[in-house]
Amino acid sequence: MSDLIRTDAFERLRRETARHPYPLVFATISGAHLYGFPSPDSDHDLRGCHLLPLREVVGLDVGRETIETSMKDGSFELDLVTHDARKFLGLLLKKNGYVLEQLNSPLIVHTTPEHEELKAIARGCITRHHAHHDFGFAETQWRLFEKEHPQRVKPLLYTYRVLLTGIHLMQTGQVEANLVQLNEEARLSHVADLIACKLAGPEQSTIDDGDFAFHRGEYERLVARLEAAHRASTLPDGPSARPALNDLLITMRLGSIGPSPS
Repeated sequence: MSDLIRTDAFERLRRETARHPYPLVFATISGAHLYGFPSPDSDHDLRGCHLLPLREVVGLDVGRETIETSMKDGSFELDLVTHDARKFLGLLLKKNGYVLEQLNSPLIVHTTPEHEELKAIARGCITRHHAHHDFGFAETQWRLFEKEHPQRVKPLLYTYRVLLTGIHLMQTGQVEANLVQLNEEARLSHVADLIACKLAGPEQSTIDDGDFAFHRGEYERLVARLEAAHRASTLPDGPSARPALNDLLITMRLGSIGPSPS
């Protein structure tokens, strides 16, 4: 577990996960903690995949495909979202970068043998077109940053993070969502400074007005790098994992899910 997550917070996440109404394939931590730059007051984004029982899939009354829960208790704040396995696997096949990162998050709160199997199969879902997700998310975050006054560090870090994630994915085929790890290769001193600011300050930390032009130039440079990496990528154009995902879903639906041995 990351040093950025306190032991008491992690145990609280495990207790909340245990209250989930359906068996979980996995539950992992996403958001700023996964990306490597949580503020002291950042909430905990818990994401995962649950399994509806067979009777809630084949009957007239279909179970809850997506479950969302938000809570705040003192300094502890939780945002939980899980999808039923059929929906989650469908999102993987649609080149959804969010679920790919959630599946591969090293910040694991709950896991099962099926989680490990799914991670292995999901490598066949990675395509060169995942870059479009990164382009879109980066543009959204940059526009948010651009129009704010004062301008916050958070959307700027999210912009850098997704662009470097996309470049790394196009070049290596490996999912890496942690900006600290990504920046060990990129060696961008201004990114390291922004991470330090976010780690030390509140969620709403801001940058100096005079830095905007520099960051705009860096945004445009990294977009161009991602475009070049996308053009040069040897990743496939489409996923190959659909048959294996279909078999896994049937096996899970007809069987049972339990946590992996601790």
